[in-house]
Amino acid sequence: MKNSLLSALVSPNAFFENAQKEKENLRIPALIVLAAAVLAGVHGYIVSGPVARLMAGAMPSLGTIVLLAAIIVPLIVTFVIWAFWTGIIYAISLAFKGTGSFKKMLECTGYGYIPQIAGSLITLIAALEYIPKVVVPQITSATLQNPEAITAATKALMQDPAMTEFTQIATIVSIVFLLWSANIWIFAVKHARNLSMRDAAICVFIPVLAYILYTIYSLSVL
Repeated sequence: MKNSLLSALVSPNAFFENAQKEKENLRIPALIVLAAAVLAGVHGYIVSGPVARLMAGAMPSLGTIVLLAAIIVPLIVTFVIWAFWTGIIYAISLAFKGTGSFKKMLECTGYGYIPQIAGSLITLIAALEYIPKVVVPQITSATLQNPEAITAATKALMQDPAMTEFTQIATIVSIVFLLWSANIWIFAVKHARNLSMRDAAICVFIPVLAYILYTIYSLSVL
């Protein structure tokens, strides 16, 4: 793409207007999402450390499984969410009689992941600061026979002051950068689906606001 990636951040309207004139190409968006996926995997590895240590107290192999899952799952899920998120916005745009291919839509929404990379870097810095301070409860192999004890240990881990503060920071950062991505997605939808600014904003903010409300609710019940 002849547009610079920086212009997608500072001038998304012009960026996607030019992108619409070019042939569909998922290579660069896929690399952007891959970068976000790798950071998500690193984040998962760091944040799952206390859980892995908790499980390793009962059975060493469980700790290894937790770490591997924390790395692999985000790598896969990030790409699934890219397609799923695009699909939701695409489906909503049908109500406004949007035109344009799903592939073009997928390409354009991929550029909206650039802010997510910046947000992930900030969250990683916070994780490196807070996660080592988390106090991990001690459990043994006998605890595996007691679901209530496992639940209590997990709850104590998640309510550890360092873990709680990190979770709050990570949530705020994710919401801020998601809103930045949403701003980019509005222009992406506008041009990829040939919609008005108003209709594009509705298509984007319905799922974005739903996700933010769910995230805030989840944080409140921890």
